[in-house]
Amino acid sequence: MMSFESGLYVVATPIGNLADMSQRAIAILEAADIVAVEDSRVTGKLLHHLGLKKKMRRYNDHSSEQDRLSLVAAARDGVVALVSDAGTPLISDPGYKLVRSAREAGVEVFAAPGPSAAIAALSICGLPTDRFLFAGFLPSKAKARADALAELAGIKATLVFYESGPRLASTLSAIAEAYGNREIAVARELTKKFEEVVTGGAAELAARYTEHEPKGEIVLIVGPSADNVLFEEGDVDFALREALATMPAAKAAGAIAKRFGLERRDVYARANEMKSK
Repeated sequence: MMSFESGLYVVATPIGNLADMSQRAIAILEAADIVAVEDSRVTGKLLHHLGLKKKMRRYNDHSSEQDRLSLVAAARDGVVALVSDAGTPLISDPGYKLVRSAREAGVEVFAAPGPSAAIAALSICGLPTDRFLFAGFLPSKAKARADALAELAGIKATLVFYESGPRLASTLSAIAEAYGNREIAVARELTKKFEEVVTGGAAELAARYTEHEPKGEIVLIVGPSADNVLFEEGDVDFALREALATMPAAKAAGAIAKRFGLERRDVYARANEMKSK
């Protein structure tokens, strides 16, 4: 068994596929004197899968100050692992107050990084990732949600939200009303058997999910407005010729139009002109 110094370890756990658990995270759980958990039933299944039997202590945003201070005291002289039900703790999950209290008390806090649904979705959605803002869950009430979207409207970055299946269609409708038809990606069931990423306009996707309510954990990604996108500059014809070498004309036109901030129909016409020559 690896040895670890005393402290609080913030341990990322799989968001779906259990094979995503890192060797270091497993070693920390193995060495932990206490595992602080959101739900002992959920973490219990993970520990059973790993062949570990550990002392678990429930910790969430409703835990008392005494619960928090007790964990900080335990981390002073031993190894305390903080996990959430899935993904990286503190990212729309409990833990902020515990980490802050530990640092204020002079207790070492260590990261055991790993899965995060927001980052996983960004990496495969095909929307700009050079600047993004993670905004957690939008409010459930229409007025509060509209106010939150208005507050975020001027941010020059891709926006990332978590959402639930029953609320997805109404949230997409609110985004369409607030932002027009910005490009959207809906990432669902990441790393699981039925993983999917669906892209399109906000209104289009709102209609889709009104008709078919999705299941599972959802990451909702909103592309920046066209005014906030930095388009590539250069030889469009050269880039289009390269794209046509590996793609059909329609797909190549879409890719090049997005890269250079051009009208897709104009690029498609140029692509057909090139192919005819």
